[in-house]
Amino acid sequence: MKMISFNVNGIRAITQKSFIEDMQKVDADIICLQETKATVDQVKEAVAALGEYHVYANEAEKKGYSGTAILTKHQPISVTYYIGKEEHDNEGRVTCAEFDEYYVITVYVPNSGSELLRLGYRQTWDQEFLSYLKSLEAKKPVLVCGDFNVAHKEIDLARPKQNYNKAAGYMQEEIDGMDAFTSNGLVDTFRSMNGDEVKYSWWSYRAGARGKNIGWRIDYFLASESFMPRVKEAFILNEIMGSDHCPVGIEII
Repeated sequence: MKMISFNVNGIRAITQKSFIEDMQKVDADIICLQETKATVDQVKEAVAALGEYHVYANEAEKKGYSGTAILTKHQPISVTYYIGKEEHDNEGRVTCAEFDEYYVITVYVPNSGSELLRLGYRQTWDQEFLSYLKSLEAKKPVLVCGDFNVAHKEIDLARPKQNYNKAAGYMQEEIDGMDAFTSNGLVDTFRSMNGDEVKYSWWSYRAGARGKNIGWRIDYFLASESFMPRVKEAFILNEIMGSDHCPVGIEII
């Protein structure tokens, strides 16, 4: 079974490119999307050409902003769209599908912003999102994927020294947030399965960064430690274009 996660940076824009063809080739059982920047109905309309998926989407109160979705060939038991904290639940950042043996959660973690104005909010988010995941995990394993807006280690970005404690996505407070996930039983599947392989999932649109591979790995698939024996492969699909991110994913048995 194959699952992928993709920050599409606008579902209506990317479906005007090669997204439908790319997703048909990948042929994932579950496609998790972030930054759809669309209403629920607009997401469903944009992906209708994929055909065989059940589509569950979450939208932000602010139009054209944030948003997540899960496209799945297997109908879930239930789907929820909140973590239970009002200050976090109006931006469409979480979609959670419950299946027989696990939960799949797609998340678009708040960006601290170029001026770091949301860094404090981001720290609160990390703590409360982790609590939410652990409450789910008390019932069954979780697979949580998406744009976490942080490079966890030096290996996860091309220019760590220039960015450490200077740029959103590589502030110590954000790194501490990811440390909290990985030290509380949630495994970074790509790093676990691929050791020290250097691969990125996001590139700035500026200065030809993608062509030069000056990137960041800020998109993750985390899995409950108890579930890791079922993770066969974890991968990053650098060749898929259309967004400033590329898809990441796992195969499970």
